[in-house]
Order: sequence, then C-alpha cells, then structure tokens
Amino acid sequence: MGHSLLILFFFLSLITLGVSQQPASDATVMLKLREELGNPSALRWSGSDPCQWTHVRCENGRVTRIQIGRQNLQGKLTPELKSLSELQVLEVMFNDLTGSVPSLSGLSKLQSVMLDNNKFSSFPADFFRGMTALSNVDISNNPYQPLEIPESLEDALQLTNFSANSAQLSGKIPAFLNNSVFPSLQSLQLAFNYLEGQLPPTFSGFQHLQTLWLNGQKSDSSLNGTIAVLQNMTGLTQVWLQRNSFTGPIPDFSDTIGLQDSIPDFSDTIGLQDLNLRDNQLTGVVPPSLVKLPSLKVVNLTNNLLQGPTPRFPDSVDFDMQPATNSFCLPDAGVPCDSRVNVLLSILEDVGYPATFARKWEGNDPCAHWAGITCSTGGNITIINFQNMGLSGRISPNFASITSLQKLLLGKNSLSGTIPAELTNLSDLSVLDVSDNDLYGKVPSFRQNVQLVTNGNPFIGKEAPPGTPGAISKGGVGGAIASVGSGNKSTRKIVGSVVGVLCGLCAVGLGVCFYVRKGKKYSKVQSPNMMIIHRRRSGIHQDVVKSTIAGSSDGDGTESRNDGGLSDIHVVEAGSMVISIQVLRNVTNNFSEKNVLGRGGFGTVYKGELHDGTKIAVKRMESGVVREKGLAEFKSEIAVLTKVRHRHLVALLGYCLDDNEKLLVYEFMPQGTLSIHLFNWKEEGFRPLEWMRRLSIALDVARGVEYLHGLAHQSFIHRDLKPSNILLGDDMRAKVSDFGLARLAPEGKASIETRLAGTFGYLAPEYAVTGRVTTKVDVFSYGVILMEMITGSKALDETQPEDCLHLVTWFRRMCVNKDSFQKIIDPTIELDEGTLASIRTVAELAGHCTIREPYQRPDMSHVVNVLSSLVEAWKPSEHDSDDIYSIDLTMTLPQALKRWQAFEGNDVDESSSTFLLSGDNTQTSIPTRPSGLADSFTSVDGR
Repeated sequence: MGHSLLILFFFLSLITLGVSQQPASDATVMLKLREELGNPSALRWSGSDPCQWTHVRCENGRVTRIQIGRQNLQGKLTPELKSLSELQVLEVMFNDLTGSVPSLSGLSKLQSVMLDNNKFSSFPADFFRGMTALSNVDISNNPYQPLEIPESLEDALQLTNFSANSAQLSGKIPAFLNNSVFPSLQSLQLAFNYLEGQLPPTFSGFQHLQTLWLNGQKSDSSLNGTIAVLQNMTGLTQVWLQRNSFTGPIPDFSDTIGLQDSIPDFSDTIGLQDLNLRDNQLTGVVPPSLVKLPSLKVVNLTNNLLQGPTPRFPDSVDFDMQPATNSFCLPDAGVPCDSRVNVLLSILEDVGYPATFARKWEGNDPCAHWAGITCSTGGNITIINFQNMGLSGRISPNFASITSLQKLLLGKNSLSGTIPAELTNLSDLSVLDVSDNDLYGKVPSFRQNVQLVTNGNPFIGKEAPPGTPGAISKGGVGGAIASVGSGNKSTRKIVGSVVGVLCGLCAVGLGVCFYVRKGKKYSKVQSPNMMIIHRRRSGIHQDVVKSTIAGSSDGDGTESRNDGGLSDIHVVEAGSMVISIQVLRNVTNNFSEKNVLGRGGFGTVYKGELHDGTKIAVKRMESGVVREKGLAEFKSEIAVLTKVRHRHLVALLGYCLDDNEKLLVYEFMPQGTLSIHLFNWKEEGFRPLEWMRRLSIALDVARGVEYLHGLAHQSFIHRDLKPSNILLGDDMRAKVSDFGLARLAPEGKASIETRLAGTFGYLAPEYAVTGRVTTKVDVFSYGVILMEMITGSKALDETQPEDCLHLVTWFRRMCVNKDSFQKIIDPTIELDEGTLASIRTVAELAGHCTIREPYQRPDMSHVVNVLSSLVEAWKPSEHDSDDIYSIDLTMTLPQALKRWQAFEGNDVDESSSTFLLSGDNTQTSIPTRPSGLADSFTSVDGR
C-alpha cells in the first residue's frame, strides 16, 4: 500500500510540474500587455477576452495579430509576448513605448514585426531566433543602446523587407546578408547608423534586392571602400549611399567579356531608377552605361571627386549635381575633355583613379600645374613623375599614347604586373624608372639610349611570383591582383577593387595634407577691402566669383591673380566667405532705398549688382537680432550654413561682420516671393499661378525641406517656413530661404510677428504652446502653405470673418463634403476633372501635415513621394510655338535671335512662357535677369 501511494505521489508531482511549466495562455499574456501599457482608453480593451478587443485578431481562440500602431501609447511591451505561439503580426510603430524590446525568439509563425518610431532603449541579440516565417521587419528610429546587426536574423529565411534606419547599429555589415540566406530580400534600409567598413562581397549575389539605403552613417570612418558589389545586383531600383566615405571609380565594364571583377557596371542594372552617391570620395569617369540607362529617373553625384567630362543625362533624368563639387574637366555637361586629359585619365584607370590626383588635377589643361606633369612651352607633356605616390595596380600601356614623353618616373610605389611592351614605341623616351615596385616578368627591349631603372623589383625578369595569375602588392591591402599580359583589356582592369581601398588610405594622408596646406593658404583672406563671392556662374573656376578690389595689396596674405586683363582679383574657396562692408555699400548704392527688395523680421534686403552685371541680394540684419550672439558663434553658424547646398535652397554666398553691421549675401531670385504670386499678383502685374505651376513649386519646396531635415551634412529645422520665405527664379522654380537664421538669433528676436522663431498662422500647436522644436514643426507649416496654394487665401487673414480668420480651421471644416470643398479652391485656377482630382490629393496631404499630433504628421520624404507622382502624371498642353520660346512678336529680329540663342539647348516647359533648366537641376543659381523685371520685386515681405 505504501509503495502504491509513493508511485501515485510521484505521478502527481510530474503532472503538477508539467502544469507549472506550461506557457501562459494568450488571454493571460494580453491582460499583462494591457497592464504594461497602462490600460489606455484609446485602445478600448475591456473585458477578459482579447479576441473581442479592437486592433487584435484571433483564429481558433488564439491571438494572431496585434496591430496597435499610431495609438499614442506609452508603457512597455511585456516579455510574455513570447508565449503567443500563433502570433503572425505585431505592429506597435509610432508610439512612445519605452524599455527593452522583449525577445520573441521561437515565434515561428511571426511574419511581420513593426517596432519603429518608439523610444525603446535596447534590442535583444536573440530576437529573431527561430522566426522562419518572418517577412517584414522595421525596427527604425529608436534610441537603442549600440548594437550590431543580430546574427539571429539569419533564421529569417523568408525575409523580404528589413528596415533599421536610425537604430544605433554599429560595426560592419555582416557577411550573412547575402542571397543564399535571404533569397527573397527586396528592401534593405540601414541608413543613419554607425556602420563602418566595406560593403561585403556577398552583396553582389542579391538577385531580388530593389531598395538599398546605407546613407548617412555617423561613425568616424563611415562606410568606405569601393561600391563594386553593386555590379551584379541587377534588381536594384533605388540605391542611396550618400554621406559616406566610398572611394574608387564607377567605370564602364559593358564591353568586358567573362567574369566581372571589382568595379561596378550599371549597364546590367536595367531597373535602376534612383541613384544617390553624393557626399562620398568617388573618383574616375562617370560610366556611359549609367548615363544611357533607360530606367533612370534620379541621379545625385554632388560632392565627390569624379573626373572626366561632366555627364549629360537625358532630360527625363532629375540630375542633381551642384557645380564645382566634383573634379570634372569642364563645367558644361557633355563637352569632351582635352585629349591630353583623356589619356591621363585612362592611365589612372589602371591604378584605380587615386583620390589624390582627383584633388590636384583641376581644369582642362594638364600643363597648368597638374601634380606630376611637366610640359614643354608648346603644351606637350614631356615628364610624368609619379614617384612615391602610393600607387597600386598596373602600369598602363596608355602611357605610350603620350608620344612627346621623355621621362616616366614610377618608382617607390606598389605597382604590380609587367612592364608594358607598348612603352618601347615612345621615340623621345630617355628615362624609365620603375624601381621599388612589385613588377615581374620579362623586360621589353628598349632603345639603347633609354635609361631603364628596375632595381627593387624582386621578380623582375622572372616568372610571376607564387600565387599567379597575379602578384600581391607590397602593402597587402585587399590582396591586389594583377593579371599577366598587358594586351588584354579585361584582365588589365582586375585590379580595380583593391585600388579603391588603397586610394582611400592615400586620401587620408596625401589628401588631408593637401587640404590642410590649401586651407592655410586661403585662411588669411580677411582683408577689409576684398570682395569674395561664391561662384555660381560659368567661365571661372567653379567654386568662386571674382571681382575687382579697391586698395588690395599683395601683403595681406591673400592670393591675387591676373585673368583677362583684370588686376588685383582675389580668388578664394567656398570655405572663406568674408565680404568687405565697403564692397557691399558700393554694390547696393550705399544701401539705397531704391535698392530695397523687401523687409522682414531679420532685417532689410537690398539688391546689389557686381561689376559684371551679376545680381545679388544683401540682407542687412537688424542690430538687435544678433547683438546678443557672440561673434565667434555667429561665424561658426554662418560657416555651417554656407556648406548647405541644394538646388531648392537659396544659396548663402557670404557674410560681412563690421562693428555693428551684420550682413548676409544671397543669390538673387528675380521673381520674388511666392506670397507675391499667391496674394498680390494683381498689384505686381503678374498672372495668377496655374495649378501645375503651384504643384511644381510645392514639390521644389518639399525637396528643399527634405534635404534640410535629413539629407544635409547635419539636420536643420527651418522654424519659419512660409510663402514669403520661398523665392522664385526666372524659371519659376522655387527655393527656400532663411533656413538656419533662427539659430543665429537669440530667443525672441527671430521674427517680428512673435517671440517664437516663427509666424502666427504657420506655427505648429506644440511649438506655440511648449516651444519644443522637431522637424514636424516644418511639416505643419508646409501643410499650411499647401492650403494657401489651393485656396489663394492667407494663413491668417484679419480681414475675414471670425469663422474664416484661421485658414487651417476653415480649410478642415470646408473639406468635409465635396460641395463645400470645391468652393474653397482659388477661383483663378482653371478646373477640369484631372486638376480637381490632383487638388483633392494635395488637400488630403495638407490635412495630414497639419494634424494636431506631431507624430501623426508625415515626413517630408513622404510628401515628396506624393507630389512627385502628381507632377509626373501631368502632361503639358500644347501652346503656341511663339509663346514657348518667350518671343514677343513685337521684338526686332536681332532681339528675338538673341533671346532664342540664350535659351538654346535648355528644356522648355510648354505650360508657361518661362524656361526651365534641364530637369530639376538648377545649375545656375543666379540667372541673368531680363531687364524690367527687377522693379516688380518690391513687396514688404521680401525676406
């Protein structure tokens, strides 16, 4: 009996133990989740059956979906979520959840996880373990503790979309991110993190990846090396690599047969539509295969070291590349380089286009003090001295194309391969020094009078060293491999991948030294009599404008050049923006009232004209605005603003600090402010803006603000976005002005309308009440501007009845039904079915932008996507052929011919009588203004 009781007790113990180890029921887990979230009333989670709750779905009594995104939730996620074994979808994005993200390892049926835009403090490394059905993941925009891309992600074999932007990711991109592990991956977004190192070679195997965001890495070295892995990623449609440290070329390999090596060829990426490579250190010639890519819509190459001719993309491509931000031989697109330049660049191709040459070889004349190049008086290249330049790669046979070459000095580098036999054809060659490299193979037979120096090459005259078909370079960096045989074009190019790595290291040393020396050279330009304006016109060095200076001397540390008969001309780089007060007095006629363009909260704006006819806008800031600001801090802020360059931002060209005078110099925008064209067009003699013109302006502004918020070298919040701060050029393209000025003013001095840095009617509610500033403050203001463009009414109009005083409130009320909505549209807009549908879409967007809760407003990137689709969908109507060329039939024939010649080669927007520059690329920020239009720019809000 006792034995039987003992056995019974044992089995009862096992049963009890088993029950205690069972996972919590779904209801228990959900009740715990409700408790951790503070039982928010917004969810209306009442009762004990979660299957009856809103935002929760069940199947067979098991919880399968929890979709509580955008509910303004606080609190934490309970770790018990791991017990929801049937869970398929977990969406908690856009809340204020805190604490650690709980591990959900083992949830094999989970398909979608959206944790983005919360305040989670940490992310578990084993989170993805066992998630074999996982397809969509977004963990972006959370202040996690620094973490690496979790290895547990390897278990998510069905992964389609992975987004971890601004997720504090650090370290290198792991090699397991490849097509073998993730054959279905279509979108990989890792922007604005702390990643570093090179792109893993495993990337190249991705077959279905369409979207790749790696832009804006914040680590010291950021992502670097070549972009070689893009070559075989034929499914790509959008590639954002901007604001990194990528090096090396983007050459054309479309004619190469066989296995492609390390340098990408875009000819196979037939679906590529959006390519952003700006703010890197890429070198070499832009490949023709990229220029001719039929699917291409957007390309950005600004701020690199690209060489050769400036590419000319088709009109259908939005080509964004600011002048003087690369090392092209000529500023004009499509114009070929000098033949000598082409040969030298072809020589650099075999050593990977080192960055040091891209920095030092400027212009289209290699005999104009190009590093390592010596010429005769007739312009023939006689000496090439590349000794001790850190070169890695092969000796190019294209040296033989320089028939006037007498001395070729390539010693003390890491060149590999053989000495090209083509060099024996140089009839004037007297010295060839290839000492101290890694060359091998038979030495060609040169003429007896050629001094040949080959010492320091252990394998010269011998067969290739161990490890053929190539030889490892001295540095061993990347294992550069050189192919045997100089006659094979494809094999000569194999060295490209590693050269980029070595060149990046060279750039750190040689490039920095070059710029430090260069910076010292120009840092002394502070003469009170000088004129320094940022260059925005063709015909001069692309980064400067030159002007005659009264009373300058050679002893002030500045550099003077004589060009075209003008003496005492100071040429400085964009980093030095000091402008003499005397010069500004001269160009504005001593700040004459006749030159006033407008007055605003920061001061008065004057029109100025340089000696060559170039017009500028000079903002004379009120002394009270900046007197509390320290001089050093003011200079520091200005230095930041002068680096912000975008085709839809008004360029700050320079500044002047002279006792109490604080002046800012901007590019001149001939057509004045958007507010004139919306509200005062009759008084100023303009035509009302047609709807598509308004839509185009709205897109321009959105792109400018998007750049400020997340694409510039640092984030800016405008804080005073309104039509009077949107300026128009002769082509009616819009640019945002006065960004960053609120940073330069003490609190309460940034605007005359309010003690906040903003204007009533455009202020976001949270900013007006708390003073808290986020990018969503600008989004709200932008939504108000959209409402103004739809209605033609001002944001705050005290002449209107009380119920119509505030545009946002009135607009929302009138949008309730279709009948009332049509009544609010500006009567000057000609309505048809397509236009009305477009306006409805923009009205809906404006409503989203002005939602009271800032977290519910879209980002500017979303705004750009919405508007760009509307602009692309529009087709211009046919206009009279005379009208599209802006030719007045009353003109004389010479006048008409001159007008036609001025616009020859530009794209014509047939919807108006004004001309647009090619695509969206406003290459000239200070267009020449037709006579007579300047008088129209006299509005009091001409800020």
